[in-house]
Amino acid sequence: MKQKAYRAPDAPRKVTASSVAGAVIMILWTIISIFPVYWMLTFSLKNNQEIFGENVIGVPRYWVWENYTRAMNTGNMPRYFINSVIVAVSTILITLLAAVMATYAMTRLHWKGRKTMNKFFMLGLTIPIHASIVPLYTTLSRMKMLNSYWALIIPYSAFSLAMAILICTGFMGDIPYDLDEAAFIDGCGVWGIFFRVIAPLMTPAVATVGIYTFLQCWNELMFANVFISKDALKTLPVGIQSLSGQYTTEWGPIGAALSIATIPTLLVYVFLSKRIQDSFIAGAVKG
Repeated sequence: MKQKAYRAPDAPRKVTASSVAGAVIMILWTIISIFPVYWMLTFSLKNNQEIFGENVIGVPRYWVWENYTRAMNTGNMPRYFINSVIVAVSTILITLLAAVMATYAMTRLHWKGRKTMNKFFMLGLTIPIHASIVPLYTTLSRMKMLNSYWALIIPYSAFSLAMAILICTGFMGDIPYDLDEAAFIDGCGVWGIFFRVIAPLMTPAVATVGIYTFLQCWNELMFANVFISKDALKTLPVGIQSLSGQYTTEWGPIGAALSIATIPTLLVYVFLSKRIQDSFIAGAVKG
């Protein structure tokens, strides 16, 4: 039998003041980051007496699951949830298609004015959303598009496009031009190169843009509150806002509605956070 080579045990790591301080800071930062989620979940299972004074941040003494039932039935949360999904998915698809195609045209094709067009798109990063609400409302009103899904999808897509193109430009710039030349020699045209070569390699950028766009339009309140007045078309942020009463408000169902609205965002973070980090690293490394 072969004898295993003797391996000396690893020397114990020295505990220094800096490592202890770093660990304490990280633990505190974790607690601070998780506390809002904990508070929201416990808030959704309390009545007004516990929320205001008796048990503000503690675990509920009486678990009021009825708050979720009231939020779903009385608050019409299923309808608002479906509206938010329709708006978010449509915005993501339009933004991705427009951003990837515009980036391909401005970075891989040679035509006069492509740099000027890129600068024009980047101006969208400098326009504050509040400054556009009046002209947008006027334009949508004249086009008879208020109180429709398009009243939110078009502005959301427009304001997401600049950042989407910025992200896609960094990724597409790392793709070697030799792939375009090889595909052209094999008989691919402009569209063939785009769909068969460029688009499959843009998966990390597509994932990043999709997640960014989802987070932006899912939580948006101002446009949804101004452009939509029909209850059947309201999104989750506006629907939750309407749960507060004129004189008295049951805050437990509002907390339950907030928890329901936060679930998709938490799922995106839990399952796709590693994907976001890898995509940003891939875009930062020049190959």
